[in-house]
Amino acid sequence: MRWVWRGLLGVAILLPAAALARPLAFVLNSDDASISIIDMATRREIRREPVLRQPHHITLSPDGKLVLAGDTVGNQILYLDPETGRILRRQTISDPYQLMFSPDGRVLTVTGLARNQVDIYAFTDATGLTLLHRVPARSMPSHIAYAPDSSVVYVSLQGSNRLMAISVRSGAVLWDVPVGETPAGVLWDHDHVLVGLMGEDGIAVVDPTDGHVLRMVRTGRGAHNLFFSPDGRLIYVTNRVAGTITVLDRASLTVLRDYRVPGGPDDIEFAPDGTLWVTQRFDHGVLFLDPRTGTYSRINVGRSPHGIFLNTDRHTHRTEEP
Repeated sequence: MRWVWRGLLGVAILLPAAALARPLAFVLNSDDASISIIDMATRREIRREPVLRQPHHITLSPDGKLVLAGDTVGNQILYLDPETGRILRRQTISDPYQLMFSPDGRVLTVTGLARNQVDIYAFTDATGLTLLHRVPARSMPSHIAYAPDSSVVYVSLQGSNRLMAISVRSGAVLWDVPVGETPAGVLWDHDHVLVGLMGEDGIAVVDPTDGHVLRMVRTGRGAHNLFFSPDGRLIYVTNRVAGTITVLDRASLTVLRDYRVPGGPDDIEFAPDGTLWVTQRFDHGVLFLDPRTGTYSRINVGRSPHGIFLNTDRHTHRTEEP
């Protein structure tokens, strides 16, 4: 907490530290060895934090006190201050590509896309990450989703067109089955697992008990990643090759709308004003989409921006379904 003096009489008002934080966005520039820090009020980049080699994905710690970013080729987890974006410390771990905390906050799963491994870590603020299980994967483990009770983690395998299910407690592979061409984003929704299929222009609806595909939903070329709207009623799908974002009704998975956006839309975060902040993987920028009108603006950042985090949502950030 911080003391802030207000009024002529110098009355001390105790405000939460988070209320005083500057609204910032952190954007990981995969081919620029940097993290862009953007002032959300002005939508301008104010500085870049250098990293070793190739950052890709970013997530919030369960208590909201740290932001973790994976420097894949640099073999480091970076611990960032969520109020400033400054790097507080670094920890050496193997090939951290995608990373996500379990819904119960007890473990962090990290995919090693280049080394064909899935690592499950225990996490504490004091000691950082402690490896619990290293699970070999067939080829290019990529994106992650958990069962709501945190018992199982689901990982897409881009190089072998498969999805695998892993017991979080034991590290045992429960199943590993084909789901479609070049799977990427994974999302748990209404007792199913949804998988973006970059090679099949849509998403697969998968039975989590054995991995069999129940049906396909067409969205667009290069269907990549999936995100819940803040109210939980919609699912947004980024179609990188098509240059579109498809909006699905969550209850029926019917297509409601397509937004045409350039530059290989990849990851999405939702600002408090309802704007979608979208990384443009091919055009080296961040795009600000108004979902009511479909209009957008953009700014340049580093080369190949990938993961994005807005510090305005660090007290409500979710890794699974709302």
